[in-house]
Amino acid sequence: MNAWLKYGLMFIGLLLLQVLILNNIMFLGFINPYLYIYFILILPSSVNKDLTLLLGFALGLMVDIFCDSIGCHAFATTLLAYLKPHFQKIFGPREDYEAIIPSFRSFGSKEFLQYTTILVVIHQLAYFFVEAFTFTGFFQTLLKAVCCSILTILFIYIIEKLSYKR
Repeated sequence: MNAWLKYGLMFIGLLLLQVLILNNIMFLGFINPYLYIYFILILPSSVNKDLTLLLGFALGLMVDIFCDSIGCHAFATTLLAYLKPHFQKIFGPREDYEAIIPSFRSFGSKEFLQYTTILVVIHQLAYFFVEAFTFTGFFQTLLKAVCCSILTILFIYIIEKLSYKR
């Protein structure tokens, strides 16, 4: 029960952090960290795949509702939730896979950063290209996705580094 409460509070906390603070911070006028996806990235491997998809969709939809972004976050976060177990198997430890919570501790810092980087970049590309809904301005959209990915990965790295020291 304690784990459910922890993840429930994390879901709400990251959602509120995203919509109330991070969405109002724009670096260089277009770079925004999307830290809410950290919730999906660190869900334990023991969480049912259907529940992971549902949580990804619900989290993305909640961000969409607050940001008026017509399903773009819901799509990208559901895609992230779908791909997460596949990349978790690739980068995560081989033993005791069913009890893994992705982190520096369980994956190792290099593997966790690779796992995070790939999934964050996929999420950002999916989000920004669905939002643009055209390939006109392809390189501008790509630049936004890459810059936002870098900032998001940096925030996740800082959180992981701080929690790893505890």
